[in-house]
Amino acid sequence: MLEIVNLPDLVTSLPAEKRALVTRIFHISAATGSLVLPESMRNWIQEQFGSVELVKRQKIVKVTNMITMEGTLFNGLRTSRPMQVRDKSYVELNEIIAQSQGDPFCRPRDMTPEDIFGRAAGKHCITASNVAKYDMFHGLVIFDEHDPLKFSEEEVDDYIDTGLSWAAEVNRADHDAKYFFLMWNCLWKSGASMVHGHLQLTMSRDMHYARIEHLRRAALAYKRTYGSSYFEDLFDAHLCLGLAMKNDETRVLSYLTPIKEKEVLLIADTLDRSFKKTVYKVIRCLVDTLGTASFNLAVYMPPMSSTDEDWTGFPVVARIIDRGDLSTRTADIAAMELYASSVVSSDPFKLAQSLRKYLAKSC
Repeated sequence: MLEIVNLPDLVTSLPAEKRALVTRIFHISAATGSLVLPESMRNWIQEQFGSVELVKRQKIVKVTNMITMEGTLFNGLRTSRPMQVRDKSYVELNEIIAQSQGDPFCRPRDMTPEDIFGRAAGKHCITASNVAKYDMFHGLVIFDEHDPLKFSEEEVDDYIDTGLSWAAEVNRADHDAKYFFLMWNCLWKSGASMVHGHLQLTMSRDMHYARIEHLRRAALAYKRTYGSSYFEDLFDAHLCLGLAMKNDETRVLSYLTPIKEKEVLLIADTLDRSFKKTVYKVIRCLVDTLGTASFNLAVYMPPMSSTDEDWTGFPVVARIIDRGDLSTRTADIAAMELYASSVVSSDPFKLAQSLRKYLAKSC
């Protein structure tokens, strides 16, 4: 099976046209990090990492998206690095979920505020207004189901539809609020302050949030330079490498410059049933197959009403990542991610294989 360490050789072996497409978007390089081990460490290294030689000479692959300037350093050895800040008082997740029953989200109509236009209600959820807002309009979709990892395809479909209904209500109340952003922060590693399952929703005026606006401008610049869609070419470049697939009409990418572990990109023309179904399947694959417990989902989409900006060809995009082990106090984002490039231990090729198997069996 292909691995990320083989990426430079894989790109070199591609037919010229495919290689040109991949290298148009991505700059890829490899380097070897070497070190000298004292004899006293060899047994510990063997036990911790499984191989002294793998530690003495570590292959690192560096990938940069030259269009969006996202960058990632891959070194799978980092999954085995020692953790001295594992929380010894950590209670099993199912106990934590059970103990948190009865929180304010279990009685949202009584214990949460509503927006100025009221609430939007779905079959399995209801909205609330966030008490400490990111933006002028900042709401929540609160799930009827307390357990944040217990959700069906029907429920995910309903959560997203209810979020869209909330956004439509905001836009009716304030026509200048047209930039909708949906996010799902699951459990505390993702930044969620409540265990109870919920989505967060914002609507902004004037312009979209900075990263989404940056992506819009990068895609337009790409179109002007190369005469083709950045999003279509991004999918095709991943397809050339075996890192992309389709689920119905939604394109699924095991992203080559993930911001953190196991990042999956979903791209679709519209936020339709296929897109919502694929969101559900990808998250279930991460949770049920790959052991993810805490994750982030973000959905990018064009504004809900007309603007002076050019959004031509901008699709609906979802980004989903695993936020790591709930039982360790170590943060998965540090100075490298904040100020330099992301450092990732998960392998996009292994992630793609898991996604392909899961999507195939769940069709």
